[in-house]
Amino acid sequence: MSETYVECLVKREPSLVGRLVKTVLIMLTVVFILLGLIGAYYGVPLLLGLATAAGAYFVHLNTYIEYEYLYLDKEISVDKIKAQTRRKRVATFEVDRMEILAPIKSYHLDNYRNRTAKVADYSIGREEQPDKRYIMYYDGNQQIILSPSEELIKAIRTVGPRKVFMD
Repeated sequence: MSETYVECLVKREPSLVGRLVKTVLIMLTVVFILLGLIGAYYGVPLLLGLATAAGAYFVHLNTYIEYEYLYLDKEISVDKIKAQTRRKRVATFEVDRMEILAPIKSYHLDNYRNRTAKVADYSIGREEQPDKRYIMYYDGNQQIILSPSEELIKAIRTVGPRKVFMD
């Protein structure tokens, strides 16, 4: 039995809003802690400083995200890594149930464009030049956007050559 194992780590681009909110919360934390250390307002600023610090921590966790794609023996699993500290399995896909895997601007996807499907974005989150994101239609009702490496695409293509296009 031949098993193929490929691993690919993709860093998602942090959103501008997330970075802005984190910066504002950090600035508010500093201001509130300084007011609390001065002794003004009977310790209320210290509590507000702790609350904004906790808010900045949770915004940081949800802003800096990486996705790890693992391919092992006809199965693709996607893990979500938050701020390089917490890992969670997001989805698992079987190659046998996959309909098509093609670049996001491929003409092979023309028959699938008008289909209504749930969209799950596990990619880098932005369009690059050239765009290396791929779309996978899975099980008839899911559209998954990925940013896989060429090694991962080749490994999947060995199992389902008629389903994977590299244009």
